[in-house]
Amino acid sequence: MAIGFFEREMTEAEFARMNAGFDEHTIEHHNPIQTSERHGFVVTDGDLFVGCSSGLAYKNGADYNGWFYLSDLFVEKAYRGQGIGATLLAKLEEKVASLGVQHIWTETAGYEAPGFYLRQGYSVLYEQENWYATGHHRVILRKTLEAK
Repeated sequence: MAIGFFEREMTEAEFARMNAGFDEHTIEHHNPIQTSERHGFVVTDGDLFVGCSSGLAYKNGADYNGWFYLSDLFVEKAYRGQGIGATLLAKLEEKVASLGVQHIWTETAGYEAPGFYLRQGYSVLYEQENWYATGHHRVILRKTLEAK
């Protein structure tokens, strides 16, 4: 049988096999299979969507692994500068800290919000230079949460 290399998308069966293989490898190294739970908050003004914060808490079996990925923090332009983003972030941090999660991390464009996160107690983990065609960086930030 000849081994072939093909530039194409995986089939559903191939994708499932790849994931099962990753799980097998994880178990071989005595780690539990990780799952994730999405947690988040939404803010509205009447029926109008104003913003949201959400992300993924990862679990090793029944226990959280200690890290939360903040995937979304958004406030409509007309509502910015009123503390809504800081409140959305604080509520999400409080929620995940109550689950026993100790750290949170996120990524943002250098032109978006690194200053906002620094004011909320985050520190820069690293920057990916020239990530965007404009030369802007991608900034990855982290924060240690206070135990609740």
